[in-house]
Amino acid sequence: MQPREPIDAARVEIADLAGPDAAHVLAQLRTLSPVAWVPEVGGWLVTGHDLTGQVMRDDVTFTVDDPNFSTARLTGPSMLSLDGAPHRRHRTPFVGPFRPRRVAERFEDEITALVHGLLARIRADGHADLRRSLAGPLSVAVVTSALGLEQVDAGMVLDWYGHIVGAVSTMTTGSAVPPEATAAMAALAAHIRAGLRSTQDSVLREATRDLDEADIIANAAVMMFGGIETTEGMISNALLHLLQNPGALEAMRADPALAEVVVEESLRLEPAAAAVDRYATRDVVLAGAQIRARDLVRVSITAANRDPAVFPDPDRYDLHRTNLRAQLSFAQGPHVCVAAELARLEARLAVILTLRELPGLRLERPVQPTGHIFRKPAELPVCWAPLR
Repeated sequence: MQPREPIDAARVEIADLAGPDAAHVLAQLRTLSPVAWVPEVGGWLVTGHDLTGQVMRDDVTFTVDDPNFSTARLTGPSMLSLDGAPHRRHRTPFVGPFRPRRVAERFEDEITALVHGLLARIRADGHADLRRSLAGPLSVAVVTSALGLEQVDAGMVLDWYGHIVGAVSTMTTGSAVPPEATAAMAALAAHIRAGLRSTQDSVLREATRDLDEADIIANAAVMMFGGIETTEGMISNALLHLLQNPGALEAMRADPALAEVVVEESLRLEPAAAAVDRYATRDVVLAGAQIRARDLVRVSITAANRDPAVFPDPDRYDLHRTNLRAQLSFAQGPHVCVAAELARLEARLAVILTLRELPGLRLERPVQPTGHIFRKPAELPVCWAPLR
């Protein structure tokens, strides 16, 4: 499909929504109808900013607690797959540990040391794929530390991740859980139990005051894999956007305090979590669309973040926007990302220290983020002047 030709929602394919020109496809869908039935998605696609926020805030009408939401079948019920009072019971124990002040006190020095260590491994080489040498390993190390997992290396975690995410992505209603995914969850659960018995400070040990072991394991699983996927994407996208915009790159080098704005504008332009799913609990009309009970309602955060009604000239990377916190990359409502401030801290420190320690950093070749549910570049190939 040529994304700037007249669009027909019935002919939109997942490949159109996952490709580098997805934002243009979504913009045309928004113009056609901000709530459109897209057969390839198997449900409704919401592309307007205000409507996206409305759906995410209204967990009574648009819920995650549906049999088609496959994550709970593998991990067990968690804050990701529950709404209402059960959701609050699962989520509340994790809110305090992830408040901004506690995140800074607990993690800033650790993240700084991790970034220094990862950059030290590649500094003399003069080139690297920063997604795999920095963004990925950093996100794994931070989330495993936060959850108090001991004797766990990145390879082990990523192996679990592959099996669990692969199962969640492919399971259909009534299908069996793949045995390799069950084994991965069992291995993860064993390490979580060991962490709960240790003396190491972690958000999971704090949660034992309010949740039983099964609840903690389920929530740890969704926090771990959500944190890895989205934080890796955040860091990769933020560095990519800077390297694609020389003026912003020069400004960031001159004033590292701009890192906060750099991360927020990158999140707006290319959210790492590009779409989230809800299911209608009843027949409802949304922007003229006749949605039936149990219909899938997928909100496109990518589209919402480029709604020109909220962000003028939305396809432009602009560090001078005054309303960046209106971006929806961490969701809204009851399911707003509980660890958003930790992810922001990781991304800010990764950007600041990478520009400081890799002089003359630049892209080796053009790359673009892709993906329908999660968006990031397949690789981030860069080069710099190695220190002699």
